[in-house]
Amino acid sequence: MPLQIVRNDITKMNVDAIVNAANTSLLGGGGVDGCIHRAAGPELLEECRKLGGCKTGSAKMTKGYVLPCKYVIHAVGPRWRDGSHGERELLVSCYRTSLELAKGKKCETVAFPLISSGIYGYPKDQALRVAIDTICEFLLENEMTVYLVIFDKKAYRISGKLFEDLVEYIDDKYVDEHTDRYCERMRRQNAFRKSRFDFEAEVYTRMDESDAADMFPMAVPKAAKSLEDALKQLDESFSEMLLRKIDERGMTDAQCYRKANIDRKLFSKIRSNRLYKPSKPTAIAFAIALELSLDETKEMLGKAGFALSHSNKFDIIIEYFIENENYNIFEINEALFAFDQSLLGG
Repeated sequence: MPLQIVRNDITKMNVDAIVNAANTSLLGGGGVDGCIHRAAGPELLEECRKLGGCKTGSAKMTKGYVLPCKYVIHAVGPRWRDGSHGERELLVSCYRTSLELAKGKKCETVAFPLISSGIYGYPKDQALRVAIDTICEFLLENEMTVYLVIFDKKAYRISGKLFEDLVEYIDDKYVDEHTDRYCERMRRQNAFRKSRFDFEAEVYTRMDESDAADMFPMAVPKAAKSLEDALKQLDESFSEMLLRKIDERGMTDAQCYRKANIDRKLFSKIRSNRLYKPSKPTAIAFAIALELSLDETKEMLGKAGFALSHSNKFDIIIEYFIENENYNIFEINEALFAFDQSLLGG
């Protein structure tokens, strides 16, 4: 997927470029900056000495040296004061400049830390929002895979209000403790249906065929079909429904798969194969991109062989966002990550 939130050590990311949360001197420091300099070796510091520093809100690029990446992009984020001194604009500029530098070097994969959220004191939930929004805006117009690397879960926070609302919603909807009783009830209902069908079939065999057909239509044997005839009766597939919905929304393919956080190559596979079976997160990602209602989302999931359940936290979180008409896939992924669930996209 184009944007992924991962827990990892950024110095171990095997990507084209990693972003360093640097200071204006570019000569190393604490936190992520110090870790990257130590992991890259002394040659990185030597190249940085020649760059003459960097302004806050901007970025400069060097080689990666012994790091597994080709390049290091040194971005200088703002120190947090009170939020009214241009901090957000400077942080947005950090991400945009870094992404443009990566694009200029034809990088296909880039890994970011959460810039300014450490010793620079930028509130973590706000720093995360800036990162997600800015990267998202870039990816809607560009082909690139971007990783937002979170080293420690404690360094990751969605807004307290959203977290609390989701916890309350999950508590209201979660029915895991009732699942066994529900399954038992369904088994009893299925057993009743089977016994009724057997009874009707027995009566049918003792009656005139036309009378029986009127009285017990479910018990009447259907004419055998060839496999070819049966296949012709297939319902609209997931791929066909997806392409139909894209046309109905007046979207282009690119607009849809980018909003869905889906890689272009994966979308091409789906478009070229009417029987393509996506993963559940991929199917939901397209429903979110198309801003489908909850009923439409369930229909699209059904085409792929899936359903939403109140015994699954992932499903409940998805339902929460759809019911609140929040179709920002990256914000949804923030919430899924916070609750240790699979992310949307493919």
